[in-house]
Amino acid sequence: MTASTHERPPFPPFSLETAREKVQKAEDAWNTCDPDRVALAYTEDSVWRNRSEFFSDRSSIREFLQRKWAQEHGYRLKKELWAFTGNRIAVRFMYEWHNDGGQWFRSHGNELWEFDPKGLMCRREASINDEAIEPHQRQLYGSPPTSV
Repeated sequence: MTASTHERPPFPPFSLETAREKVQKAEDAWNTCDPDRVALAYTEDSVWRNRSEFFSDRSSIREFLQRKWAQEHGYRLKKELWAFTGNRIAVRFMYEWHNDGGQWFRSHGNELWEFDPKGLMCRREASINDEAIEPHQRQLYGSPPTSV
């Protein structure tokens, strides 16, 4: 599949069912912790804000994800549809991970997504806060899916 024919269903405009499907597919993909696989869900010129980082191309997204998952061990994510309209979806999420020193964190956040007609995300804005937690406070367990 070439980049010009690359599509990611479901396509906008979203219904409640297709918005929920889009959110679940994103959760499943991110839980693989595979930067190459995840980056394919974004347009070549996708605009991102992640915390205080800003960038605007798929290769920068891939590099960001490689860096992220090299530091966030045991990563496990849960996303929830918050709202949707037309070609936009708002999501709230929580993920847990630990650093090289074994300290666990729970990260909470909100994302605003905008999609092109082929179902690729052309804009992602993420606001995220972290809290240190003890291992017994974890809420997300299980192995990430092996296929999406």
